[in-house]
Amino acid sequence: MNCEVFQNFSIINYNFDNDEYNSFVHGRLPYDNLKPDPVLRSLLLSLPIRKVIFLNGDKVHVGKVLEKLGLEGCFETVISFETLSPTDGSGSESSTSESDDEEISLKFRGLSTKSDLDASNCPETPIICKPFGNAFEQAFKIANINPQKTIFFDDSIRNIQTGKEIGLHTVLMGTSHRTNGADYALESIHNIKEALRELWEATNKKSQGVMYSKKAHHYSSTLPP
Repeated sequence: MNCEVFQNFSIINYNFDNDEYNSFVHGRLPYDNLKPDPVLRSLLLSLPIRKVIFLNGDKVHVGKVLEKLGLEGCFETVISFETLSPTDGSGSESSTSESDDEEISLKFRGLSTKSDLDASNCPETPIICKPFGNAFEQAFKIANINPQKTIFFDDSIRNIQTGKEIGLHTVLMGTSHRTNGADYALESIHNIKEALRELWEATNKKSQGVMYSKKAHHYSSTLPP
């Protein structure tokens, strides 16, 4: 899903029903083509670190995908479209205050104050989504994540590049060719243990005076599309 569609309509104050759009787009997806993946389930359950899903799709979509793949219970939490851009206007699903949101928005635009924003003629939008930096900042706060101790998996080069700029360790999925911003590249998620074995060894490993524990790393993942 292209979340920038929401941003563009929001900028011009168009009365746009986010839920209706999500329902239309995701309702056309071939969910029946997804089959249970016991190998991936076993890998995720054996991974001794926190696992968080961070996606632009809505909760209905992620729920269907997890159910079809047989991956329910493999992730600690889901940060979805509704989490970052609540449709009821209450902002109840976000742990950040209005002032925090404004600070993040300004920081993303490379500005310091509200007056700088006015002078820049940059339009405001309540829609927060990847690949924009404020979406990542919000996700870090909501899930209590330290980006420097987090490994981020995504199949979008733009998302990977933003993640790297913010301080995440990055894995580009769906290809074996690394691009700018990607620390690793994996053609298949099933190769994760061979490529990143240290994630499984993290809980017992001590190296150069540093102790690794379950809180030392986080795993962030996205689901198609």
